[in-house]
Amino acid sequence: MRPSDVTPTISPGAQELPRVMPFAAEPPLQPLIIDITEEEKLEITYIGKKLKRKYKSYDDPGFISMLHLNAYTLLPERIAKVLSNFGTDFSDQQYGAVVLRGLIEIGQDELGPTPRSWQETDYEKIVEYGFISSLLHGAVPSKPVEYFAQRKGGGLMHAIIPDENMSFTQTGSGSRTDLFVHTEDAFLHNAADFLSFLFLRNEERVPSTLYSIRSHGRPDAILQELFKPIYKCPKDANYASEEALGDDIRTSVLYGSRSAPFMRFDAAEQIYNEDANQDPEALHNLKRFWEEARKLIYNDFVPESGDLIFVNNHLCAHGRNAFLAGFREENGQLVKCERRLMLRMMSKTSLINIREVTHPENPYLIMEEHYGKVYGSHLANL
Repeated sequence: MRPSDVTPTISPGAQELPRVMPFAAEPPLQPLIIDITEEEKLEITYIGKKLKRKYKSYDDPGFISMLHLNAYTLLPERIAKVLSNFGTDFSDQQYGAVVLRGLIEIGQDELGPTPRSWQETDYEKIVEYGFISSLLHGAVPSKPVEYFAQRKGGGLMHAIIPDENMSFTQTGSGSRTDLFVHTEDAFLHNAADFLSFLFLRNEERVPSTLYSIRSHGRPDAILQELFKPIYKCPKDANYASEEALGDDIRTSVLYGSRSAPFMRFDAAEQIYNEDANQDPEALHNLKRFWEEARKLIYNDFVPESGDLIFVNNHLCAHGRNAFLAGFREENGQLVKCERRLMLRMMSKTSLINIREVTHPENPYLIMEEHYGKVYGSHLANL
């Protein structure tokens, strides 16, 4: 068995990440999975409740201004150390995703039934989970942000819930079709640096899919073509067709180091969306790349309640398999269950570097609409 055939983990007793070998024989093919101890789980769950009593809301300016200090003083040392290392490791052996398995205890009775859509979410029931997610981003260190392009801002944390009216869409509200892997907001120059996905419920047992640009190893001739600034990316399926096209701007899919690049990619919008109207060379290159990439997608992890996936949005794309919301299979029969409920948070490592596209009075609200274009008429109403 090759080393890459085994999902890497950190045992509860381990205090440091393994040293990165400079010339590893195999590229990383799956995320690092860390099993949280019962002691750590109880500690983190208590921290969420304590911060809720003190600050009331994870959007509180006093909490956010002290976020990094709180992260390093409140989080268990092992978890803070893992995320701090993760935030600065861009090597060829960094997959770009960490799974914190069994991070917190979710009170299912207190949570109540899953709402029919994200618009009906009662955030008072999940506010403590917002504090915990924020602390994890603070350990990177990174600052939670919100995007006007996503729900007109909508706060620092978003509930992701299957919506029957959007079940066949390529969005977080979809369910009945595979959500193709994508880096979040690939149609923006200033997309999130880091993402967290905290699973409150996944009773349908839906696998999460991850794909890392590092899984290819050193970029070959096919990947080198993706450094050309010739690729278009419409806004995602949350927008109507004409609005989604935006300006006719072309960018590269890969950027940064030629030997260990970063990625900006959305399979659904750049390859399968005919309205993208890619130039022949661009579409040819994307299809060749996708033939290789789809073989490297990892979908062996089925999240359970309390699990969290932390992602470097420049290295790793994410998605999920299709499922029937509110049902799971048992012994060949479909059994009703509570629908999937996940919490997403996004963050940026530098507020200075994004200041030209943030709201004049709120440096945490990013107003970029499409590849550098900033929402204008909405500013006065915020």
